[in-house]
Amino acid sequence: MTDSIQDLADHARELFGGAITDVRESAGQLTLELRRDDILPVCTRLRDDSAFAFAQLMDLCGVDYLDYGKESPAGSRSGPRFAVVYHLLSLKHNRRIRLRAWLDEEMPLIASVTHIWNSANWYEREAFDLFGIVFEGHPDLRRILTDYGFVGHPFRKDFPLIGQVEMRYDPEKQRVVYQPVSIEPRVLVPRVIREEGFAKE
Repeated sequence: MTDSIQDLADHARELFGGAITDVRESAGQLTLELRRDDILPVCTRLRDDSAFAFAQLMDLCGVDYLDYGKESPAGSRSGPRFAVVYHLLSLKHNRRIRLRAWLDEEMPLIASVTHIWNSANWYEREAFDLFGIVFEGHPDLRRILTDYGFVGHPFRKDFPLIGQVEMRYDPEKQRVVYQPVSIEPRVLVPRVIREEGFAKE
């Protein structure tokens, strides 16, 4: 880590203590892994503390780690399936930071940060729509990209590529109707796993 990133990491550890489960540096950017329950106090402090001054939320996204690591020689992944990743920007200090909070697979739930950064509103709706992550306290948590009658969450790794249902216009009913998918699933390109890309242990 560079000195400025190391100073930022040290200050974060000092202030947040047990709320941080891991600290990493990648491509000149610091990543703090946080406990899900501590997301609100940590984000508030990152915005308000003059040593941080992360006044802007640049991005928020969901991640599904279902198949992560399965193609490696070890062949399995351990740990939670879902995460929420936050990208923050400090104009005052001209630096960025990334936060990641792990979520339960059965009920991926985390507090909304919309009252900390307004820009989180549509990002959280997108993560809810595509991954099924519930943001507790969001003022209007509903689908934003898919139709209101859509079944499932299409960015989850176990979502079928052909979908669950298809819709069409019914001229007799004079409206759009949903029906079971009528096409057969097929794989056009075989999946090839090459061993040479992995480091030998």
